[in-house]
Amino acid sequence: MAYHSGYGAHGSKHRARAAPDPPPLFDDTSGAYSSQPGAYPAPGADVAFSVNHLLGDPVANVAMAYGSSIASHGKDMVHKELHRFVSVNKLKYFFAVDTAYVAKKLGLLVFPYTHQNWEVQSSRDVPLPPRQDLNAPDLYIPTMAFITYVLLAGTALGIQKRFSPEVLGLCASTALAWVVMEVLALLLGVYLATVHSDLSTFHLLAYSGYKYVGMILSVLTGLLFGSDGYYVALAWTSSSLMYFIVRSLRTAALAPDNVGGPAPRQRLQLYLTLGAAAFQPLIIYWLTFHLVR
Repeated sequence: MAYHSGYGAHGSKHRARAAPDPPPLFDDTSGAYSSQPGAYPAPGADVAFSVNHLLGDPVANVAMAYGSSIASHGKDMVHKELHRFVSVNKLKYFFAVDTAYVAKKLGLLVFPYTHQNWEVQSSRDVPLPPRQDLNAPDLYIPTMAFITYVLLAGTALGIQKRFSPEVLGLCASTALAWVVMEVLALLLGVYLATVHSDLSTFHLLAYSGYKYVGMILSVLTGLLFGSDGYYVALAWTSSSLMYFIVRSLRTAALAPDNVGGPAPRQRLQLYLTLGAAAFQPLIIYWLTFHLVR
């Protein structure tokens, strides 16, 4: 009886204890890689280790500082050389335009005969930007007109089934080369005529680049109305551009320093202006006649 009572007491103690939790169906392996040696690192751990290693390496720090100094020095040299050959501030002046100026200037290029005052306005001896003065030359219209001319030339060649990248590249390079040669000839003429004016290379490039507007109108009219429409548009745009060039360059050449000079010099200045104007129709025709058939 004592045995049974002792057994019963021991069994009751076991029954008083809580039953153990059932084992999970699957083992938790979320920390397996972190707890086992040689496991794969967490994503980004190798990158963080590499960065920390480089930052803590004095040789790497010196190399990074040296590379940064070289890049900064190279940037300063590029800006210095750029300012040496091209004045960025002067270049910004020729692109200071707005929508109203572009619309009025295009109208002036197409129909300049009713325009009265051709003098470039200034404030405190500083020329006003193009958006404030219609007579001020700009490089925005020549640049956009050149790009439009190249696209229009590609369209015309495509319509005539003569398009190829080589032909289009030849058209673009030829149009650009003629303008560069014209500017160089004008600079030489200004030097030989000893003209004292505010005309710079950018001014001459702007005046020479306005011909692209006439070229676009001539080619577009030729594509829409044939060769007859092309020649009519060519005659109109050429005469308008000649009138515009003569009035603009003559006003710029007849500065106060040039008025009252020797008669031969004044005649040479006039011949230079007329020659630059008379050259425009020839270039327009040479660069556009093969695009209209």
